[in-house]
Amino acid sequence: MLLCLPFSFYYGGGDHVGLIYAAMITIAVGSLSWFYKFNTRARVSKREGYLIVAIGWLAMVTFGTLPYVLTGVTDHYTDAFFETMSGMTTTGATIFNDIEALPKGLLFWRSMTQWIGGMGIIVLTVAIFPLLGIGGIELFVAEAPGPTSDKIHPRIRETAKRLWLIYVGLTAVLCVILFFGGMNFYDAINHALTTMATGGFSTKNASIAAFPSPFIQYPIIIFMFLAGMNYTVTYFLLNRKFSRAWKFDEFRAYVYLFLLLVLIVGSYLWLSLDFEPEKAFRDSAFTLISLITTTGYVTADYTQWAPWLTLLFFCLMFLGANAGSTSGGIKLVRHYVFAKNIHLEFKRLLHPRAIIPLKLNGSVVPGKILINILVFLLIYLGIFVIGSIIVMIMGLDILTAIGAVATSLGNVGPGIGSVGPVDNFAHLSDPIKWFLSFIMILGRLELFTILILFMPFFWQNK
Repeated sequence: MLLCLPFSFYYGGGDHVGLIYAAMITIAVGSLSWFYKFNTRARVSKREGYLIVAIGWLAMVTFGTLPYVLTGVTDHYTDAFFETMSGMTTTGATIFNDIEALPKGLLFWRSMTQWIGGMGIIVLTVAIFPLLGIGGIELFVAEAPGPTSDKIHPRIRETAKRLWLIYVGLTAVLCVILFFGGMNFYDAINHALTTMATGGFSTKNASIAAFPSPFIQYPIIIFMFLAGMNYTVTYFLLNRKFSRAWKFDEFRAYVYLFLLLVLIVGSYLWLSLDFEPEKAFRDSAFTLISLITTTGYVTADYTQWAPWLTLLFFCLMFLGANAGSTSGGIKLVRHYVFAKNIHLEFKRLLHPRAIIPLKLNGSVVPGKILINILVFLLIYLGIFVIGSIIVMIMGLDILTAIGAVATSLGNVGPGIGSVGPVDNFAHLSDPIKWFLSFIMILGRLELFTILILFMPFFWQNK
């Protein structure tokens, strides 16, 4: 929060008092927690890990609302909570009708919430937890319970540090590129923060459409693609271990799928809608990677292109990029394993006595991981259907309801209906905003981390 003060003073937005008060309150409560000597074991169990992750996220969101409330940009706490939850979960859905009218210090805090949430607050915490004498492997597992367990370094603290080094480095590089591409420094740093977080908050009402220059849009396309990659793959690429990175099945599927979709959508925009060839493929690449990585930036109202494209883009909200990235959604690796298992199931029907294992990255996928993926997909779709029905009961039309729930659960940002790419969530009722906030954190922590807290056996001392 204090990092926002230079922008507040420089632009004279008058929001510095609220930011200072918000920071002081957060520091005061954090200091009390720091000095209180909890009677706890030196090692955090898996059960405690899940609980700490959930409480930690809710605490960060709660204190993250203070700048919005104390600067007076909104006098409605529900809106402040929704905006902060959207930021911390890197969803990118907003309740502000005029973003450009917000004070610059607060607007920077809005981008910072996404950057903090992008890599995961808990991963950063894991890096400093050893200073408190507490092990952090359970926290990392609870924060990123995806099906892959690749480790950049055997020590979790070193892993967290290296992830953040890559994250900070790529953010800085993109900021420099955007600055020399034509953005002013303020816009460049804000968009660098929210691009690497795959969050999508912009300093402009029109999002990236306010920057039509290819010298700005192409770098954002590239860095959205990088942000959607597994950071283990990024680590290997930065260390020039290209063959090792290419061995990841999910990464290859990610590359091929993106190129195929760009070819299909770009050709349609060029040949059927009379777009200029370069703009057709640039707009298609930007929209596709923004949705696949759940970033949520927009350069055009894609719902006006064609009905079948609107349906395609809606389906992409359920895709997600690579596991181990900052993107939301189901994650491509789960779809890949699910599709591969369907293919192998047909083989097993023809050869019932044969043992045909499912392999990922050259290794056999354990049965419990496959069951985990199937259960995740079923729960995800169940939450989408039930959530959409609940929101419709609360008063939304069917198109807006499924769009709002899908984009919140996948942490995408823009949806369809009245929450489309050129709209926002300001018109929704308070109960719907609270419900969608809950859906956002469910999706950000990949369902199990939150849902397990509602299981009676979780609280039993056994």
